[in-house]
This record gives sequence, structure tokens and C-alpha cells, in this order.
Amino acid sequence: MEHQPAPHGRRRIVIISASFGAGHDGAAAELARRLSNDGHRVDRHDLVDLVPRRAGVLLRGLYRRQLTTVPRTWGWLLALAGSHRLAGTTTALTASADDMTLEAIGSGAAAVVSTYPLAGQVLGRLRRQGRLAAPVITYLTDLSVHPLWIADGVDVHLALHDDAARQAKELGATDVRVVAPAVAPAFTGLVPADTLSAARRRWGLPAAPLALVVAGAWGVGSVERAAEEIAATGLAVPVVACGRNDTLRRRLNRSGRTIALGWVDDMATLVRACQVVVQNAGGLSSLEALAAGVPVVTYRCLPGHGATNAEALDRIGWVPWIRHRGDLDAGLRAAFDRPRGFNPAAALPEAVLAAAHLAAA
Repeated sequence: MEHQPAPHGRRRIVIISASFGAGHDGAAAELARRLSNDGHRVDRHDLVDLVPRRAGVLLRGLYRRQLTTVPRTWGWLLALAGSHRLAGTTTALTASADDMTLEAIGSGAAAVVSTYPLAGQVLGRLRRQGRLAAPVITYLTDLSVHPLWIADGVDVHLALHDDAARQAKELGATDVRVVAPAVAPAFTGLVPADTLSAARRRWGLPAAPLALVVAGAWGVGSVERAAEEIAATGLAVPVVACGRNDTLRRRLNRSGRTIALGWVDDMATLVRACQVVVQNAGGLSSLEALAAGVPVVTYRCLPGHGATNAEALDRIGWVPWIRHRGDLDAGLRAAFDRPRGFNPAAALPEAVLAAAHLAAA
């Protein structure tokens, strides 16, 4: 593939994400938007498409099936993946993507940004081997830093909090910069009251306290159980964003105690229409709700990255983790009492600046 140089005064920046859920792609999309607005040319690629013989598509399907049917095993696998014993396996798994990744990046890139751990592993290896001249930036989408996020050869790691930066440095990262989450502006702007009222009517939301249960684009985890237990408290009506999990949506709507929605394009308005967001993975949805100033709690989190993110978010004071059913009532009451407008990352520098400045160096 031939890559034309960017016009004078502009830099071409390549972003590589992975469509394992929507969180990594969501961060990539927002980084791309901001860099484009800053005058840079941005090319985006999905690591799934850069693994030969559709192996990436197969891996994505297996990952989704694992989270949907046997999520506990994902926690075990993620723990093993961070051990030195499986380092060779990780290298072998990602090495097949090296050539297609180089071809996708092409010549003339000022910087390459990764928003997915295995993409960072590929890029770091290419950088170490001298096959990639452009500096590499890894944007850490999680507050808990798994060893796979840190790859030798990556020039800069962008962390969302001092605590995540500490974790990255302990795992061997050298240049770590703390930046604000890359959240779309729809979550930070003001929404008129009549717009919210119209949205509530459109989604059939009652005039009662609402707890928005989010479970990623695939609607995975103990979502039904969480919704049932929230409804049983009598404190809020659970509204479940089922993503693309239509089976879950139909099942929940039959229960009569939950409002289950399919894919929602305007999540920013839906978040603001509710009084609290209940999350289970600690990913982009949590950061978006915080940016919107809506209280967030963790409940019945996913094994693996869900639990480690829940622990990190709770530790830094951003999102309380309700660990037990007996604590759910008190946890929801505390969330309702928390002032709306709390955005803990509002004062941090934007991630786009670090990428743009490095590219211009």
C-alpha cells in the first residue's frame, strides 16, 4: 500500500487498536478525532485485520464466546498471560502480525499509537528490531496495568492516573506520562433539560431513580443477576444497555422489572438520563460516565481485567466497588448522595497533546 506524505505542516499519525469489544476502538476514535482537529492526518487500523489468515477474527470470536459462556476462565488466562512462562507464547501469537502491520503503517508516519496491549507488543518489537523508525506511543485504556501493556521498544506510555503510571513503571516502562482519558466531547458538554426529557420518553424510561447497567458492546458478565438485585433494593429501576446482545435484551425485557435496551448510539444522553451508572469492566463506559459527571459504581465485575480495574478505580477513589450483595443498598444510596459533576480527570492534560508533541519532536 502506497502512503502519500502529509501536506506541509501536518504530520501523519497511525493509530492501531483492536475490535475486542468497543472500548479500545472508542479511545482510538477519540484520539483520531482530536489529532485530526489539531491538523494532523490520522490513519486507523484494527489489529484483528493485521493477523494473517483471519486468525485475528477467530481469536476475537473465541474471546467473545469465553466472556459470554465461561468468564471465570478469562481471569485465569489473563493471569497466565502476564507470567514469564507464557512470554514466548505471546511473542509467537503476535509475531504473525508484524509484516502486515508494517505494510499498514507504511512510510512517512511521524508516530504510531497503540490502544490495545497486543498491538503495543507488535509495535515495540518492530521498534526494537529497527524495522519501525517512527516513535511508538501506547495509550493505556485501563486503570490497572497488565504486563502485556508494557512492551520494550515503546517510546512513551500514556497513563490515566498517577497510580496507573506507577504500575507501568514497576513493569518496566521508562517514559510514562499522565493524561486525561480520551472521552468524546458529547460526554463533557451540557445537555438541555428538554433534550433529556425527550430522550427518556423515547427510551420509555419512567420518572423514577434509574440505575444504568453497562456491560460493554457485547453485554457480557452477570448482567441479569445485577439487574435483578438492583431492582430488589427498590432504590432504582435498572436500565440495562445490552449492546449487541439481543438474546440478553429479550430475556431481560421478559422479566418485567428491567428496561433493557439494544445498541444505543447516543450513550452520552442515556448516561445523563440516569442517576447512577453500574459497570462491570472498568473500561471506557466508566470514564465516559465520570466525564459526564454521573456517579459510577462497580458491581458483579468481570473476572480478569474487570476485577483488576475495579480494584484500581476503587483504590484511587474514582469508582467505589460494591463487592457483596449485602452492601448493594448502602452502595447505591451513597452513589445517589454523591454530587453530580464529579469528573476526577478534568484537570489532566489531554492525551492528544502527548502524541502530537512526540510526533513533532
